[in-house]
Amino acid sequence: MRKIVFVTGNAGKFREVKAMLEERGIEAIQNKDGYPELQEDDLEPIAAYGAKLVAEKLKMPVMVDDSGIFITVLNGFPGPYSAFVENNLGNPRVLKLMEDETDRRAQFKSVIGYCEPGKEPVTFTGVVEGEIAYEERGTGGFGYDPIFEYEGQTFGEIGDEEKNKISHRRRALDKFLEWLD
Repeated sequence: MRKIVFVTGNAGKFREVKAMLEERGIEAIQNKDGYPELQEDDLEPIAAYGAKLVAEKLKMPVMVDDSGIFITVLNGFPGPYSAFVENNLGNPRVLKLMEDETDRRAQFKSVIGYCEPGKEPVTFTGVVEGEIAYEERGTGGFGYDPIFEYEGQTFGEIGDEEKNKISHRRRALDKFLEWLD
């Protein structure tokens, strides 16, 4: 079985990616060491930088995932700062920011960065368009899933199996796997 080191401390991300890779006969090995993230407005350079840095450090091929929720009326905030905002404010305060807004459009974006030692990194982007719900709904998923609504249900309501078929991470991972083949 082919193996890929996936660098993430996020248990939810690892669970999702592990399940998706197993479908293709690939074993995901989690590395929780992390990497220093660039301060950028876009996810692609952050994922590329992280993948290259860790591949050189570990001397083996690695993949990373940098993801975020981009809310249109908030000029794309929290975007690349999604993890920081989630950890320090949480969904209730994001909903508070949105309480008087009628434009609820948002997108979940995931960028897979992959790099082999001595080579340049490649990135693969997946996006899902949706809206910010008016309240948290559902107990599934993690992070912003209970407030990100896609076709009438939040990612927190649809369950991991269904989410893994349609998510931003699935879309990015499918592009990566197509390239890998």
